[in-house]
Amino acid sequence: MKEDSNIADASALFRVAVSALIFDDEGRVLLARRRDIDWWNLPNGGMEAGETVDEALRREAMEELGVSIEVGQLVGVYSKPLKQEVVLAFRCRIINGAPAPTEETRECHYFFPHNLPANTLPKHRQRIEDALLNQEQAVIRAQRTSTAEDQSL
Repeated sequence: MKEDSNIADASALFRVAVSALIFDDEGRVLLARRRDIDWWNLPNGGMEAGETVDEALRREAMEELGVSIEVGQLVGVYSKPLKQEVVLAFRCRIINGAPAPTEETRECHYFFPHNLPANTLPKHRQRIEDALLNQEQAVIRAQRTSTAEDQSL
């Protein structure tokens, strides 16, 4: 039986990532346009070894926006089986700094959710829509499309 559990453990490897949903007082959401691909997205990325969820969120916000944030409510848990990844999306607010381009992002701007750029990652659109539900409990969703499928939209 121990052999079986080792096999199961090996196949269960996955990555944990985080997304920050930052809204301003007008209800606009903050997006960053990546330098490596021409897509707008929420500040996000994979957790690093030894990092907590809130540390990862703060690091990603600094790397992608140049701002310090406070982590708030969990909005959703997103399973991405094609990438063996789980994403935790949180409402956050800026506590220091102003969003600006960084080494990772070309530009960053606030957008009204009904007027997002056409090249906003579809998975991130869904996370924004989920944040707008203002539910007490986090949503749990599967995001099953591949990056290639997302880019063809």
